[in-house]
Amino acid sequence: MSCLQIQLNLYDPGSSSTASLISCSDQRCSAGIQSSDSGCSGQSNQCSYTFQYGDGSGTSGYYVADLLHFTTIFEGSMITNSTAPIMFGCSMLQTGDLTKSDRAVDGIFGFGQQSLSVISQLSSQGTTPRVFSHCLKGNNGGGGILVFGEILEPNMVYTPLVASQPHYNLDLWSISVGGQVLSIDPSVFSTSNNQGTIVDSGTTLAYLADEAYDAFISAITNTVSQTVRPVLSKGNQCYLITSSVTDIFPQVSLNFAGGASMILNPQDYLVQQNSIGGAAVWCIGFQKIQGQGITILGDLVLKDKIFVYDLANQRIGWTNYDCSMSVNVSTNVNTGSTEFVNAGQMSNDGSSRDQLRSMIALLLHIFVLAVILFS
Repeated sequence: MSCLQIQLNLYDPGSSSTASLISCSDQRCSAGIQSSDSGCSGQSNQCSYTFQYGDGSGTSGYYVADLLHFTTIFEGSMITNSTAPIMFGCSMLQTGDLTKSDRAVDGIFGFGQQSLSVISQLSSQGTTPRVFSHCLKGNNGGGGILVFGEILEPNMVYTPLVASQPHYNLDLWSISVGGQVLSIDPSVFSTSNNQGTIVDSGTTLAYLADEAYDAFISAITNTVSQTVRPVLSKGNQCYLITSSVTDIFPQVSLNFAGGASMILNPQDYLVQQNSIGGAAVWCIGFQKIQGQGITILGDLVLKDKIFVYDLANQRIGWTNYDCSMSVNVSTNVNTGSTEFVNAGQMSNDGSSRDQLRSMIALLLHIFVLAVILFS
């Protein structure tokens, strides 16, 4: 049990009758070595890995193969249990924040573009298309829906992925506050070795490039300074508020290549803290990485939106959405058939639908952990 009162269920390959170790001679290990996702020890002949994350934490261990269990959505809203073989890492050592009790997790689900990610393995098997989607609930209960396939929504906007990047990099062109474009040099957001704009569901809050942060904070503060009291809390810009934030704070627009804009309501860039003297304390949730040109769009921004990672067409799309509602998912790539699915109401009938020509939408329940900011 973690200190967040979440029951942890650690994977034990020795207790699984379908688990197998990955040897150095396995083709998947060889492919991983070429992309630096795996390594080999001549003594044990066991395929291993070491990963370091952007926050300084890390994990190392060995690779195993086992079955991934998920729910399959067919045409006609038929739902059944399914499995697919995947290769994944079994961690033997964690460092950094991964060792803290308030960050304890069962594991990290890999959805990158590299060949060993879960989505790449499933698509290479023909089990799923090269697209996945999520919709994260923004309320305190967390949760949401994750689809190995495409969530369809008529108001989606798309922007191209920056090519040949290890992360999901986008071309952010400008930021608008209350309809006014901020005076920020666009080169601040351009992609290079040490800077760029990344979409990352593994980041709880959001981060702005150093050179853009102060202009963003100033624009927000100047807009609301007549109706709220700006205060600093542990170096973060906060505000004392006695009315609704939606009535006071402006919309923010992140403007991307291709004309796609991401509209942020106040709750998408503010985080509520404790009250002081009857006034609510709301703080800017965007953080600054001192001296760094990285902009990271984490869960603070991603929540209450459908996000589609269309790897086949190298683009990412989004739209604002109530993630407690049903979503429309593609179930047949050839016919364009769609089904409405509510993650909280799925039931498994166990029936076989092998006669269906193709299956696209695979769903997993997800639980989004909320952390206490500035604690």
